[in-house]
Amino acid sequence: MSRRSASSSPSPRCSKRLKRDHLTKEDFKNGVFLAPMVRSGALPTRLFALKHGATLVWAPEIVDKAILHSTREVDPITGVISYNGVSRAIFATHPVEKPYLIYQIGSSDPELAVQAAKMVMQDVSGIDLNCGCPKPFSTHAGMGAALLTNPDLLCSILTALRREMPPEITVTAKIRLLPSQEDTLKLVERIVNTGISALTVHCRTRNMREKDRAVIERLREIVEFVEGLGRGIAVIENGDCMSWEDAKRVRETTGAHSVMIARGAEANPSCFSSNPLKDIEKTLIPAYLRVVRIFARTYHHPSANAYR
Repeated sequence: MSRRSASSSPSPRCSKRLKRDHLTKEDFKNGVFLAPMVRSGALPTRLFALKHGATLVWAPEIVDKAILHSTREVDPITGVISYNGVSRAIFATHPVEKPYLIYQIGSSDPELAVQAAKMVMQDVSGIDLNCGCPKPFSTHAGMGAALLTNPDLLCSILTALRREMPPEITVTAKIRLLPSQEDTLKLVERIVNTGISALTVHCRTRNMREKDRAVIERLREIVEFVEGLGRGIAVIENGDCMSWEDAKRVRETTGAHSVMIARGAEANPSCFSSNPLKDIEKTLIPAYLRVVRIFARTYHHPSANAYR
């Protein structure tokens, strides 16, 4: 990115894509996606992921009540749309990413989930329910991975979202594996029957952490099971995929329709390209920081202070 392009445009230009009115089930297939990542998956990273080939991008999980207590503001210079809380932005986006943006909700209440989704739906293309985060800030309130042991609540949230969202807004879910494959398949069937457009499976259980190898070999049976249900729903693999090249290995091993990347994108947002940038301290970070500085006038991005 040249200095001229950085100063004249608030965001890196996304790679050329087919124009679409809205997402469909097919848009969740044959892709490599940016996973939802708390803090590191904010707007600049999403824009650079799209610029370098990510098919779709997930925003970080945001708890339903947090977004409901925010105020939507649009910066007239940068075009950044910011949902502001008392002291900081809860969520920020830019119209350039809307066709590819999935907003992830943390919720344990169908009514609050619907209210939160309606709050942001004009700025996103899909709503994803977090059913896999094992961290206490999520599970203590019955959200995230806690929903895995409360399938009635999990499915009631998805059902409510699908019923209340307009048809052009997709509804998806992201889960973790249960210890038992049989129990996982039972849960998957119930989730698929809520009418979702795609299902992401993080191939670790609730008690596993990043240092534990993802058990991606369990996913093929899940993919075949979902295909057998005949609803045309994509199964997206998440866990231990680090790059575009690595995604080919994961798909061959699991049969997944698409793959999500998290840690690889944290290290290098150009990992979605078949020819990712090398020596990123020179080729990527300067451009990334220019974008962060442009947006820093609009909202508080964690990277803004980290690189000052």
